[in-house]
Amino acid sequence: MKIAVAKEIEVCERRVSLIPDIVAKLVKQGLEVLVETGAGEKAFFTDADYEAAGAKIVGDSTQLWSEADILLKVSPPQDREDGRSEIDLLKPGSVLISFLNPLGNPEIAQKLAHRQVTALSMELIPRSTRAQSMDALSSQASLAGYKTVLLAAAALPKYFPMLTTAAGTIAPAKIFIMGAGVAGLQAIATARRLGAVVEAFDIRPAVKEEVQSLGAKFVEVKLEEETVAAGGYAKEISEDSKKRTQELVAEHVKNSDVVITTAQVPGRKAPILVTEEMVKAMKPGSVIVDLAAEQGGNCACTEPGKDIVWNGVTIIGPINLPSSMPVHASQLYAKNVTSLMQLLIKDKELQINFADDIVDAACVTHGGEIRNQRVKDALQAVAV
Repeated sequence: MKIAVAKEIEVCERRVSLIPDIVAKLVKQGLEVLVETGAGEKAFFTDADYEAAGAKIVGDSTQLWSEADILLKVSPPQDREDGRSEIDLLKPGSVLISFLNPLGNPEIAQKLAHRQVTALSMELIPRSTRAQSMDALSSQASLAGYKTVLLAAAALPKYFPMLTTAAGTIAPAKIFIMGAGVAGLQAIATARRLGAVVEAFDIRPAVKEEVQSLGAKFVEVKLEEETVAAGGYAKEISEDSKKRTQELVAEHVKNSDVVITTAQVPGRKAPILVTEEMVKAMKPGSVIVDLAAEQGGNCACTEPGKDIVWNGVTIIGPINLPSSMPVHASQLYAKNVTSLMQLLIKDKELQINFADDIVDAACVTHGGEIRNQRVKDALQAVAV
């Protein structure tokens, strides 16, 4: 059984799918681990570190991909400089485990099915107690929530905490966090540790207690529709509910020094939570950090991947924020994918059991077919 760790060719990707400590554990289990030359360099893990852990370093990426029984990645397969797709390098019957964005880019599932690859998407790991150790979305979102507050603190021309000095008292910064999922809750905790006064909003009433337990005030809107989707994520709401929500949050946005937005809907454009009118009403020097920038942004003024100043307000639209902390991001992701692999490998042999609810939910393609109905629906929508 050969497990291969590919070097990420995505420009902004610094993470690696396995770290040396995890490699050593897999080798002790009698598994062969192949690591592409330089795979861990951007995350500060050297080829020598992997060799010391028992991995074989492979310099030819084509060889590594073609030999792998299980190929591990972080970002979805890309097109290489020579014009070939990484998918075409996988041998039929092999397994690919990676973030795949199958709902946002369902064509990738079609290509993997044609290649006869069994693909498991880390985005589709169910939110259950048993699957917690495999939940890469949550582990990476926690990192993003932490880092977003640091970005805001660096951009804000004020202190975060209240300070009493000989020159007078400095009032604490007011932070408004929109979305109380994993990223939002970590952002709340980090902002509170830095001494800010924090308010948080979410369309799901059930998160109120979690928000308050972290020392933030919960801003609640009563909506006459279901707001929770499968797995506990926020559900896309009607236009009428969006309007009511915007009316409620407008005053909180106006009075805040920092606004952090985290609302995303898998496979769809991010909902607009902060309109141009709201930004215009904010104080000059205020900051917005939009964690949904990759999906178009929760702020109408966000430019993905850029820091801009709009009407005196700094708007930050980070892309792939977890990758900016590649050491711990890789450590957590490696634990996630390894936990998933334990369900697939029995007695050093690959055994894919679709009776297992985690394997069944995460598997996008197998045996030349797309297995996931949501991905099928997304592909059909694109075709139309």
